[in-house]
Amino acid sequence: MSRDDEARAGGWRTLAALHARIEDEIERALQREHGLAVNEFCALHHLSKPDSPSVRMQQLADVLVLSQSATTRLVARLEERGLVQRVLSPEDRRGICAQATDEGRALMHRATPTHNAALDAALDDASGLPELKPLVEAIAQIGAKV
Repeated sequence: MSRDDEARAGGWRTLAALHARIEDEIERALQREHGLAVNEFCALHHLSKPDSPSVRMQQLADVLVLSQSATTRLVARLEERGLVQRVLSPEDRRGICAQATDEGRALMHRATPTHNAALDAALDDASGLPELKPLVEAIAQIGAKV
């Protein structure tokens, strides 16, 4: 393996480690405070956007980076809890879309501060580790540009 290949692989492993730390912190906080998994929160977040009241299942799978079957199971769990409903596509009446219910949007809004606080805590903790600090700083710079 060349030095460039090894550096790239090492960078990827470091990024994956940071991602895992952040996701674990957010998962624990969301579960403890709201009974939500990270993917459930992300689905509700995406489905609660005012400009997209309903989203095709495949689009939701793409956004969540999940398989079609995993997305279907996720939506089914949220639907059982009354947080999401499936509807026919308004464009062609053949496809199935998911949309957040009022209860789902309300839970997402209550859970957002928990998500953000856990993200901040995870990034603060990670910034204390020399191998992760550059990535945390890069995330801060990207966030400042958005």
